[in-house]
Amino acid sequence: MKNSVIGYPRIGAFRELKFEVEKYFLKQSSQEELIALSKDLKEKHWQDLKSANIDFIPCNDFSFYDNTLDTAVLFNVVAQRYKALKLNHLDEYFAQARGYQGKFGDEKALAMKKWFNTNYHYIEPECDDAEVIDLVGDKIFKDFIEAKNLNINPKPVIHGIFTFFKLIRFKDEDTKQKAKEKLLQAYIKLLNRFNDLEATWLSFDEPCLVFDLNKQELKLFNDFYQELLKHKGGIKILIQSYFGDIRDAYESVLKLDIDGLGLDFIEGDYNINLLENFGFHRNKILFAGIINGRNIYKNNYKKTIDLIHKIKNYAPNIVLSTSCSLLHVPYSIQNENKLDEKYLNHFAFAKEKLQELNELKILLTSKDFNKEKFFIQNQILLANSLNKNNLKVQESIKTLSKEKCIREPEFKERKILQQSILKLPILPTTTIGSFPQTKEVRSNRLAFKQNKINIDTYTSFNRNKIKECIKIQEEIGLDVLVHGEFERNDMVEYFGENLEGFLFTQNAWVQSYGTRCVKPPIIWGDVSRKKTITVEYAKFAQSQSQKIVKGMLTGPVTILNWSFPREDISLRESALQIALAIQEEVLDLENAGIKIIQIDEAALREKLPLRKSKWHTYLEWAILAFNVTHYKVKAQTQIHTHMCYSEFSDIIKEINAMDADVISFEASRSNLDLLNALKAVNFKTDIGPGVYDIHSPRIPSIDELKNVIKKILNKFEKEKIWINPDCGLKTRNYEEVVASLKNLVQASLELRKELQNE
Repeated sequence: MKNSVIGYPRIGAFRELKFEVEKYFLKQSSQEELIALSKDLKEKHWQDLKSANIDFIPCNDFSFYDNTLDTAVLFNVVAQRYKALKLNHLDEYFAQARGYQGKFGDEKALAMKKWFNTNYHYIEPECDDAEVIDLVGDKIFKDFIEAKNLNINPKPVIHGIFTFFKLIRFKDEDTKQKAKEKLLQAYIKLLNRFNDLEATWLSFDEPCLVFDLNKQELKLFNDFYQELLKHKGGIKILIQSYFGDIRDAYESVLKLDIDGLGLDFIEGDYNINLLENFGFHRNKILFAGIINGRNIYKNNYKKTIDLIHKIKNYAPNIVLSTSCSLLHVPYSIQNENKLDEKYLNHFAFAKEKLQELNELKILLTSKDFNKEKFFIQNQILLANSLNKNNLKVQESIKTLSKEKCIREPEFKERKILQQSILKLPILPTTTIGSFPQTKEVRSNRLAFKQNKINIDTYTSFNRNKIKECIKIQEEIGLDVLVHGEFERNDMVEYFGENLEGFLFTQNAWVQSYGTRCVKPPIIWGDVSRKKTITVEYAKFAQSQSQKIVKGMLTGPVTILNWSFPREDISLRESALQIALAIQEEVLDLENAGIKIIQIDEAALREKLPLRKSKWHTYLEWAILAFNVTHYKVKAQTQIHTHMCYSEFSDIIKEINAMDADVISFEASRSNLDLLNALKAVNFKTDIGPGVYDIHSPRIPSIDELKNVIKKILNKFEKEKIWINPDCGLKTRNYEEVVASLKNLVQASLELRKELQNE
């Protein structure tokens, strides 16, 4: 029996890649230095896998920014506007990811979207000319050769042709149809090149197989692979799926001339039914995803081995594998020296999951290993609850229901009352919440955590920053202000630190997109609020201005989805526990005189099941959890929320049921596509579609912003629209922020005048 890994974290044990790429952006390092670091990181990662006795070691899972963008560049799926910049290869690559503003031109970045139902974001390729599609890149081959030079026989991994085709945004239908044949020929060239290099295996990642697929989509998949596999030569082909089951495509895949099929048995629990109902070919190898690639709790070996024995009843030739890439978990618990061993003993990060794969292989193949003793130790560890339970919280959530948690009066009445109090102009301007997190802000927070300064010094610094932030916003001319969130390391971690039931790490970083990494909290026990969290800073900020300052909170679904969840209770129960804690904070903010409270649900869609048949169950508790946070507030208190980098068009009706007063959306990178969906369902809530992309260093011009706002005005009445960036500003610098917001305010003022003169 052998084992395999789909992918490995690429940022490094201490985010080395992030810092080197950012240095390159700032022109503080060269291409040669960046490439040298990448080579070093790849070698370290391969050595981790080799040392853990992993048999199928992936290559090409490393990326400077994003694997989907890598695949697009490999096959020359690059929009002509980036080619026109005449940049070198690496800078053209980054221009697509971040945008470009310089002596060669001014171009926005490509759209950024959620990678299926994870917190990773991919760059959406654009194709405006199918004729140029071809195998033009060589990164995947260089990685293969690098691994071979280290005496590793790697398994190259790449987006499968079906998934990659579905991820591309095409200029029009004609371009899309032409791209099918061009892309197929490019993939054939890829196969030929790997045959020349004498590769043993090639893995085509096809996560799109876990969606609901219609006949046309299945035909496209079959057409692609029937032709592609004619050219496989001596290479063994693995089709790898993850994030769910492949019930619609299973029979089609089995008929293909492939050598291996990868199935996820963690999130795709129905895959075992597919084996039972349709069997598995004895001449094919099943890569069984039995190690959870998305959560950090240790594997229950006895439960997993029982599953493996069940799988082997139908597929005798199996390889033990991760359920998905380990990109979605931190690097190693070896880098944690502050979290108590009694907790750490329960966790397995990426490096430890390699050991789990190795130990499972030993358990299943060794005759001398004391399995019973090992099982007993494993079971005792997993059963240790360490005071996870809070009976009061458990009882409270039993009383919550959709019928009970309804805010009154209805939206139309609330809007009239709120406007009479808030007296905001048409096209009111605001930001999403955070302001730049400068080095001194981070240093102040770190010094306090390390007990180098006392609470008074720490608080005084933050208050001074809030004063500066309020002054900057007033000078810019924004209508509704924020306090800047200088006390917050992260929009989820900060709240977790102030709630019971969470654990925190030092270096458990996970890549969210590009150079953006997050350190998700671990939900360990029942959640409750132990004290007020944001009230004092919110009151202080409001005291500094005659304008309205929003209270800023993170919603329960986002806190849950951006944390590592418990595995001993349902996600619904966890979400409702967090919702009750946030509800207490909302009511305290209201009692403190805060007139607008924003409860961000940036990740509402993130855990939405990929199969529509399962949507209702998730949306029922996700919308309920948000409603729990605010249904008790007074009519005159205006509730905002924010959502970003997901496709919401197909759940707009459910978002309406959140019953917020204002919802701001990420919309700038997606060219305001969401507006048509909002219009189609007569979306009741006031909206703030993001008018510029904060994940790019570009500063939008006044005319550009006016044109964006006019597009919004063409769809909705002016009384319904708010003007804001598409997300928080913490990752930008003040020079970019101030210039962009000044243009945003000026564009709004000019349009107000035009509207008043109509």
